[in-house]
Amino acid sequence: MKRISRGKFEKMQKLSNEDGVIAALAIDQRGSMKKMMKAATGPDNFKMEQIYDFKRLVSQELTKYVSSILLDEEYGFQGIEAKNPNAGLILSYEKTGYDVNTPGRLPELLPNESLQRLVQKGADAAKVLVYYNPDEPQEILDTKHAFLERLGTEAQAADIPIFVEPIVYDDEITDDKSPAFAKIKPSKVIRTIQELTKDKYHIDILKVEVPVQFDLVEGFQKEGLEAVYTQEEAANYFREASDAATRPFIYLSAGVPANIFREELRFAGEHGAKFSGILGGRATWRDSVEIYGKQGEKALLDWLDTQGRENVEELNAILKEYATPWYEFYGGLDNIEVFDISVME
Repeated sequence: MKRISRGKFEKMQKLSNEDGVIAALAIDQRGSMKKMMKAATGPDNFKMEQIYDFKRLVSQELTKYVSSILLDEEYGFQGIEAKNPNAGLILSYEKTGYDVNTPGRLPELLPNESLQRLVQKGADAAKVLVYYNPDEPQEILDTKHAFLERLGTEAQAADIPIFVEPIVYDDEITDDKSPAFAKIKPSKVIRTIQELTKDKYHIDILKVEVPVQFDLVEGFQKEGLEAVYTQEEAANYFREASDAATRPFIYLSAGVPANIFREELRFAGEHGAKFSGILGGRATWRDSVEIYGKQGEKALLDWLDTQGRENVEELNAILKEYATPWYEFYGGLDNIEVFDISVME
């Protein structure tokens, strides 16, 4: 029988829908959000308030249809206030970006936060993005592994689930959309999942990329692109990545268009990947940034209540058909031992 603390169990249920699946919306982008909004408004018309307002409206409208939302306090504080009270709240805990002058893309937490503080602010989970290359020098891997061990221990003490988002990369092949990277991506994703779902990290949910570059799968590639994988090879990679996970995992949308994300999820489900939900970000709302930037608040609200809602509900339907409840990794609800811990005030 596997064990989980009461605080983590109750928060995981808050973050999930009635099927035990995490049907979550992600809008914690910071640096990339600034670039998108500046492109939409034009540099001369851009104001930070536009980002605050945009996140507020997306949260207000789309959390009616999701089980939880991932937000950042820096740009998304109005979105935190505006979310539907029935939706769980995941807060970003890492600083955005990384120091390009230091080898290894090392992770760094927000200096004025702790998990205990995030709990007090109403968080049901915290998310940390980590750039991860299983082929890095051992000293860099040791630094990242120690970082994650400390993070997992802190989450245990604060009695809050921790979501870790490993983004794989390669030091030699820097274009992560290239066919060359596509060939090595499956191995990197699979080995990353194998490592980071080990018990010693105490990671509750791994938020992962799909293990292939999906627009390079035979039959799904964009016009003019040559396939890197057959459908059979891609299916095997999805299964292998899923089988490598010893803890629940969910998929991120990685900025792909909504239709591509739906294709990825269906393909994963049809070929036996046991994912426990999604954190869908730009795939859900990206098109609305330009609408808001050029046409304003009313046009954004109209889009969110029509196309935005449709994007979410189409994803929810796919999850209903294919996703596996998070607690199945614990042997099912009847086999989880929920225990109480003493949390420091």
